[in-house]
Amino acid sequence: MTAANGWTPVALSASIEAGTSAGTQIDGFEIVVWRDNSGKAHVWEDRCPHRGMRMSFGFVRGDHIACLYHGWQYDTGGQCRYIPAHPDLEVPATIKIPSYAVTERGGVIWTSLKETADALALPVVSDDVTPIRSLYIDRSIEAIAPLLACLPVDGADVTVELLSSGAVLFTSGAVKLLIAGQAIPPEKCALHIAAIGAVDASTRKQIAKWAENARRMIEAAPVAPIAKVA
Repeated sequence: MTAANGWTPVALSASIEAGTSAGTQIDGFEIVVWRDNSGKAHVWEDRCPHRGMRMSFGFVRGDHIACLYHGWQYDTGGQCRYIPAHPDLEVPATIKIPSYAVTERGGVIWTSLKETADALALPVVSDDVTPIRSLYIDRSIEAIAPLLACLPVDGADVTVELLSSGAVLFTSGAVKLLIAGQAIPPEKCALHIAAIGAVDASTRKQIAKWAENARRMIEAAPVAPIAKVA
């Protein structure tokens, strides 16, 4: 479950609402994931070029995001467009935040940490999904993949199908999940989990409970695969 040809999942689509931002990491590299007010997602380096403040601490206004420290505003391409202390200044083109390719698929926001990338490299999965949660685990992404097959939902048989190098299709009984893995710093990762299709509130609660139990079992597991648990 490593990045799919450079694409890495960074959040569930539903967790980043229009006009909001959130900071996260890819292998220790800090990024900000944000949506402008039209609903389009963006992924940038999480640093204002002025004094290094994290842009994820800032605020979104329309199609701009502003740094919390001095209010410098950046457009959706990362270009600084307005400096409150110098309102009449034509901002130099060199004041720009690195921005990266971003797309949404299967209810997940993906980035490639470069300006353009081939979306055909992303996993083929329906966009008819129900977001469950992003699960943060104190284990490496490499250690988790072989353990998923040992974590059934209510004792049902498990199959784990590799959709791409960044995601798997987890099936246990009637439960079918897209699980997209994000490496954060060493020995930490996030699993962004969405149920395929619409699920009712009871099933969603069941899956969320399974996910929390899976986190505990994975973190407690020895290096060798663990035995099946109900």
